Amino acid sequence: MPAADCHAHIFGTGHPFAPNLVYAPHPTQCGTAAQFRAVLDAHGFTHGLLVAAQPYMYDNTCLLQAIADSGGRFKGIALVRADASAHELRDFAERGIVGLRFNLSSFGLRELTEPGADHLLAQARELGWFLQIHCEHNELAAAMLYLRRARMRIMVDHFGRPDPTRGLDQPGFAALLELGRSGEHVVKLSGPFRSSRQGYPFHDIDPYVAACLEAFTPARCVWGSDWPFVRVDERIDYGPPLSCLARWLPDAADRHRVLWETPSRLFGFD
Repeated sequence: MPAADCHAHIFGTGHPFAPNLVYAPHPTQCGTAAQFRAVLDAHGFTHGLLVAAQPYMYDNTCLLQAIADSGGRFKGIALVRADASAHELRDFAERGIVGLRFNLSSFGLRELTEPGADHLLAQARELGWFLQIHCEHNELAAAMLYLRRARMRIMVDHFGRPDPTRGLDQPGFAALLELGRSGEHVVKLSGPFRSSRQGYPFHDIDPYVAACLEAFTPARCVWGSDWPFVRVDERIDYGPPLSCLARWLPDAADRHRVLWETPSRLFGFD
């Protein structure tokens, strides 16, 4: 059956990383598009949503090449400068880009408030793109005023990376659930290892996933592996996070919605 991994990165293609990096992936935490396709095949996945990340910054060359070489299997989320032209954004859309990503954890509110940001978001809105947000703890709450003003469909990475010791009412996670209850936005049930304090099988994350499923419903939840697992202190493999889906979504029809029906509708997978 078709299924989509909706959060992965491509590194280690021989293309140079950007100067002044926030981080550089360790060679053991890199992965090419061909390697990712092999991982998907091994685990029964047919499609993937690739996410541009900071080592390449605004150079989306590797991302676009991976999409072009995928035979229709991949779509992408790009990193885009605030002064990007309408022509450049239309070209990205024609080549499989379905959204842009802002990283609150690395840059705070800068990307939402810098000169040109409103114009960029207006153009992205006209293209029907998502605004994908990476955040943790209470960063989403601080950004809500600007996100509402953007009037875009928001997609939040890793269910907002809550602190599992602070409960469902911590401000950042409460803001995420507010987005879910609006009926317009999307959350990724991805990267439990980035929030868990207990490690596999990540049981301390279960209440947060359950709350997301209730607020967003499976019609606006997608799953992602976060392959090739950069910026982690211990080895992460594909199987353990994937195995959580059977616990989080015991109904096979709900799993199919999250793994295929929802991402194919949202991102235009064939």
